[in-house]
Amino acid sequence: MKIDRLIGILSVLLQKEQTTAPELAEQFEVSRRTINRDIDALCRAGIPIASMQGTGGGFRIMDGYRMDRTVLSSKDVQVILAGLRSLDSVSGSRYYSQLMEKIQSGSSRFVSGRDSVLIDLSAWNRERLAPKIEAVQDAIENHRLLRFVYYAPSGESEREIEPYYLIFRWSSWYVWGWCHARKDFRLFKLNRMDQLRETEQTFEGRQVPYPDLSNETVFPGGYQVKVLFAPEVKWRLIEEFGPDCFTETEDGRLLFSTSYTDPESFLTWILTFGAKAEILEPAEARETLRRTAQELKEVYE
Repeated sequence: MKIDRLIGILSVLLQKEQTTAPELAEQFEVSRRTINRDIDALCRAGIPIASMQGTGGGFRIMDGYRMDRTVLSSKDVQVILAGLRSLDSVSGSRYYSQLMEKIQSGSSRFVSGRDSVLIDLSAWNRERLAPKIEAVQDAIENHRLLRFVYYAPSGESEREIEPYYLIFRWSSWYVWGWCHARKDFRLFKLNRMDQLRETEQTFEGRQVPYPDLSNETVFPGGYQVKVLFAPEVKWRLIEEFGPDCFTETEDGRLLFSTSYTDPESFLTWILTFGAKAEILEPAEARETLRRTAQELKEVYE
C-alpha cells in the first residue's frame, strides 16, 4: 500500500545520510518513477527532501529539519520487529517478512543481532488458519462480504457478515462483524469456520462499536461452583486461575470455588480432570456428572 511505502521511505531517509532512487526502488520493489512520485508526495506533505543529480547524488532530508535523525530507539525498533514477527507467524504471505526486512535495512545500526522477545501466534493447524486470516484481512480492506459455514454448540449454519476487525484473544483468532442473519454485531471464531470465502459484493461501512472483549462480557459468570481437586493438578489451577484460587484442606486436597459461565462449559472442563476432581456444589452438576460417568461406563463395557 502507498501509505506503508511512504512511511518506509521516510524511515530510510531519517536513518541514512543519503539514498538513491534505484536503491529505494529495489528495496520497495517498485519502479524509479514510482519512487520519484513518492518523494514528491513527501515534499508536498511538508518533509524537506533535497534531491541532488549526477554522480554521488540522491535524496536526503535537509539538515535543518531536525537535530536528531533517530526517530526510533533500538528498543522501539525491537518492539516493532517483535510485533511484525508475531504477525508473520500466522501470515499466509510474505508481506510482514518483507516489511521486517525494510525496517531492518533502514535501522541496521539500531538493531542488535539478538532478539529477546519472540511471539508465535500460530496454532497447531496453521496450514488451515493462515488462509482464513488472509481472507478476512482482504475482505476488511476491500469492504467485501464474507460467507462461511459456522459450527457452534447450537448447530451449524451458513453466515454472511460485514467484517470489521480481525482479533486475537483467548489464544484464538476471531472476526468481529455485522451478521446479516442476526442483524447485529457478532464475534466469530476462525477455527469454527468452514468454506470461508470473500464475495464480490461490497458493503458500505456502518458505525462500528469497538468490540467489548472483557471476560465479564464474553464469559459472564453467575453459575457458582465448588470443587475439591487432588494435589497433583495444582499446576493446572494455578495456570488457569492463579495461585489464590484455592485453599488447601487438611487432607491436602484443594478447595476451589468460582463463578462459571454455564453448566455445560463447567462440566466439559471438569471432565478433563478425570477422577482428580469432585464436585461439591451445585448438587445438580454433581448428579449430571454421575449420570455421565455411568453412561461412559456402559459405552466402554
